[in-house]
Amino acid sequence: MTATNDLTAAPHIDLLAETWARGVPHDQFDHLRREAPVYWHPEEGGSGFWAVTKHADVKRISRDPRTFSSELGGTFIPDQDEETLMMLRLSVLNMDDPQHTRYRNIVAKGFTPRVINKLVEDIDARAVRVVDEVVGRGECEFVNDIASKVPIQTICTMLGLDDELWPRMVELTNMMIGSLDDVGGDNAGQMAAMEVYALCDQMAAARRADPRDDIMTALVNAEVDGQRLDDGELNMFFVTLIVAGNETTRNLINHAMLAFIENPGEAERLRNDPSLWPTAIDEMLRYGASIHNFRRTATVDTEIRGTPISAGDKVVMYYSAANRDEDVFADPHRFDISRTPNDHVTFGGGGVHFCLGVSLAKAQIRATMHEVIHRLGDPQLAGPIRRLKSDFVNGVTEMPITFTPR
Repeated sequence: MTATNDLTAAPHIDLLAETWARGVPHDQFDHLRREAPVYWHPEEGGSGFWAVTKHADVKRISRDPRTFSSELGGTFIPDQDEETLMMLRLSVLNMDDPQHTRYRNIVAKGFTPRVINKLVEDIDARAVRVVDEVVGRGECEFVNDIASKVPIQTICTMLGLDDELWPRMVELTNMMIGSLDDVGGDNAGQMAAMEVYALCDQMAAARRADPRDDIMTALVNAEVDGQRLDDGELNMFFVTLIVAGNETTRNLINHAMLAFIENPGEAERLRNDPSLWPTAIDEMLRYGASIHNFRRTATVDTEIRGTPISAGDKVVMYYSAANRDEDVFADPHRFDISRTPNDHVTFGGGGVHFCLGVSLAKAQIRATMHEVIHRLGDPQLAGPIRRLKSDFVNGVTEMPITFTPR
């Protein structure tokens, strides 16, 4: 690959982890969409990558897995050695078809709208109990007191994890994602992953002996090409579901809360007009995507917007940038709960890797934010927000707030 971008034409472009710890770099994205929508980004200690920031291009790449592979180099920006790649490829996130569809289908039936609709009453009740615990205090640490609760409880229930393990699963997923930051370091993340793998092995053995109506039973009984999943495949499935079912939705709720704190008039509109909830949910999703990006690797020489892309190049799709594309969204930096149409790419740009948990995430966001908006009046930040130092997860790890109990 030959980089042709003139760095002087795009000053202060830095899309690596330190930048995200300060906030989403919308000023950089605005510049890139306008001046260099396919931008060669240098990478200290790595090979560099193409940063793609336009909505149409994110969709095109997402829907062309033959040209832009998830499996070849994985879906994270940093280059990985072959041993690590072999482990990553046990996750559906890092598979191409036909393998991807075979594995995705194992759990897909557990996330259909019909199945999620059966869970809605339970999800609503959980959200009520979560807010019950804090509403009388007039203050809370929103991330851990509210945002984290319903997502982890729901995914643990679906997997079949016993109630007493739920708090530990929050701690373990925090440690695994925290290893991207400066919380405990890489060793803490590895130790947390080993504990999750051990728990998965115990659950798998228990479900083989005593099947239940849960996703874990479906996993241990599943066959791909006539073969049952081995321990490594089960472990990666389990981790993917726990992390995706917890961290991503938790942060969608965090960013929704921030949006309403910064735009209190929109919360008032929603309280006064419940018919706005469907469009409001999609606007929360557009405005605060919980995943910054996914990487693909070009399998052949190709081009994007006339920019030559060489086989083997890393191509990184930025969802927050695509969600603020002026060609698609009028006044894109405005939080507007009545926005329609709203073709956001928070769950991916379509194609085979489109998020399985769309219906589940929407149900949990609606349940939690309904209780928050109706019962925590005039919410305000009570201290600094702490953001995750990660160029992958758009994470908020601490957000103290005050409010007036309703």
